[in-house]
Amino acid sequence: MSTNENKFLIRSKIWIEDAEGNVVFGDGRYRILTMVDQTKSLQGAAKELKMSYRALWGRIKASEERIGQPLVAREGKGSCLTPFARQLMDQFRKIKNNVLHESDSFYENLMAEHLEQ
Repeated sequence: MSTNENKFLIRSKIWIEDAEGNVVFGDGRYRILTMVDQTKSLQGAAKELKMSYRALWGRIKASEERIGQPLVAREGKGSCLTPFARQLMDQFRKIKNNVLHESDSFYENLMAEHLEQ
């Protein structure tokens, strides 16, 4: 059965935690930083994501503190991503794509024939 015809799909969700189990970075932080980059504003990003400014800023600040690097900087009257934030996003995207690809491969090789008879 080809991938397009599968009745079942495997789903994976990844994030990075610190030693205490606190989220450092994942899809939510990635979406926040993407929106900050697009809107050039924390308030604009919060509005687009239907979050309060305080919640958005709290997540950014928590990640910055856990990582020990700034992710967002002031730029005039707005905000921009730091070079570190851009690198973090790029590396996270690569890891996520690799995990998703490998998950699909594992599913096809180990599970598909048992579930899709």
